[in-house]
This record gives sequence, C-alpha cells and structure tokens, in this order.
Amino acid sequence: MQGLAPYVVRRLLWAIPVLFAVSVVTFALGRYGPGDPIQVRAPRADPQTIERIREHQGLNDPVPVQYMRWLGRFLRGDFGDSYRFPDRTVKSLILPRLKITIQLNVVALMVVFGLGIPLGVWAATRRGSWQDPLTIGTFLLFSAVPTVVAIPLLQWLFALKLGWFPATGWSGLLSKAAVLPIIALSVGGIAGVARFMRATTLEVLGQEFVRVARAKGLPESAVLRRHVSRNALLPMVTVIGLSLVGVLEGSFFVETLFGIPGIGAFVFQEVQGRDYDVLMAITLIIATAYIVANVVVDLSYAWIDPRIRLGESAAA
Repeated sequence: MQGLAPYVVRRLLWAIPVLFAVSVVTFALGRYGPGDPIQVRAPRADPQTIERIREHQGLNDPVPVQYMRWLGRFLRGDFGDSYRFPDRTVKSLILPRLKITIQLNVVALMVVFGLGIPLGVWAATRRGSWQDPLTIGTFLLFSAVPTVVAIPLLQWLFALKLGWFPATGWSGLLSKAAVLPIIALSVGGIAGVARFMRATTLEVLGQEFVRVARAKGLPESAVLRRHVSRNALLPMVTVIGLSLVGVLEGSFFVETLFGIPGIGAFVFQEVQGRDYDVLMAITLIIATAYIVANVVVDLSYAWIDPRIRLGESAAA
C-alpha cells in the first residue's frame, strides 16, 4: 500500500495538537473544578497546614507552570499522587484496576463479536422466512433489557436458585466469579452487533457484484465468504475499534453490582471524592487510546478492502 507510511505519520502528527487540547481542558477542569483538592487530603487541617500542603504540592505556582510540570511528569509515566490516598501514587491506584477491567472486557468483546457477527450474517440469509422475525424479535428483546435489570436476574437465577456461580466477588478471570459478569457484559452487545451485521449484510446482498457472483455458479457459501462477509465487515470495523477503547472505561453497574475491583466503579468513587489527578490521568489515557484506535481502524479498512487507498492517493 503505497503512501501508507506518510498517511500514518500525518495522522500521528495530527494527534499531537488534539492531545494537547485534551490535556489543557482536562488540567483546567482538574484545577478549577468544584472543591479544593487540599480539603480532600486534609479535611480537618487548619489554614496554616493547608497553606504548607499547597506550597509543598506546588499549587501556589502559576497555572501554566503547574500544567507544564504535570504534563512533563505524565509523559515520563508519572501520573502524580492521589489526594484521597496520600500514601499512594495515581499509577499504583489505576493500573491494577485497569488490568482487571481490560481482562474482563476483552473476553466479553470476544464473545460479543465472535457470536454477534456470524449470527447477524445468518439472520440476513434467512430473510423472508419465519426465522427472520424470530431472530429480530430475540435481538430486540435482549437489546432492550438494561444491564442494571439483567444483573439481578442473573444473580437470582444462577447464584441463588441454581447455585452454579457466586453472586458477587472477584477471584480472577479464570474463576467461576467471572462467568456472570461476562454474560452481563455480552448479552446486550451480542444482540446489538447481530442487528448491525444483519443490516450491513442485507445491504451487501443487494449489490450487483453479488448477483454476478451467483450467476457465475459460485456456491452460496463461497459467495458469503468471499464477497458478502468481507464487504459487510467494513462498517463493523469502526464498531470493533471503538469498542476496544471502551475496555479501558469499564462498566460501573457490572463492577459495582458484582463487587469487581475494576476501573469503572473506581472512577465513580474518585469523581465523588474529587481526586482530580486520578481523573486527569484516566481521561488522558482514554483520549490517547481513542486516537490510536482511529488510526488502526483506518488501516484496517485498507487491509479488508484493497480497493481503499490511504496516504497520498486518499489526500488527492
């Protein structure tokens, strides 16, 4: 793919001002947000003690100086110290929780796309039969059930009634405790992916090149594999790419109701506690991941469909 390297370089260069803008806004919200972070660290301290802490933390310096110091540390991998937990660094607080959240959500995404994509293709090929409205109705039913409603139902059925899995707790990804959270994260996603894949597959099935392939006598399985699925996957690539970034955000309801020490429930606690350095670090990490994901998605388009050209030809 000629011109691919310049395209990637241009996209990464564009990422620099975007990340800079995000970091400025994030830092401003952290410094000018409601509440004094020193009050979070020492809520009962006298004014003299508060002033000494502010001086020690560099909060009395001009805001641009504070920003450059914070950004320089962030680029070196130093996210600062937590205000709610004075003896803990931000990195030591978020990285273990990010690891748990990523493990849980990656497995859930594998289930979602591993089942949702073939189910969507299968449903599209059954259009006009009795199976078509049945599958659509099933997809709509599972998509309509909110996670906060599905989780108590799963706990009641599989934990309290059947006793197959624990209702809460976390003892690792390979334990029984991970089964119900993965189901809760996957059910609605499978239905959504299947519906989207069905719609894109039906659109491709109506194209002229599919009719030509069938007229040439190709088996239906070959038509679906070589011509339909590959083209129908193009819109799905964006969904997959952005969903991969979503694994960093976690799920507040799933992690809270199942007692999982992930990043989703932790961020909510930090928002309530106004631990701004933790929130700033997580925001900038997720923003960076979104930019990288967009570049990867664009490159995936060219890999799935060689007719798509990136780089110089795309610019022209």
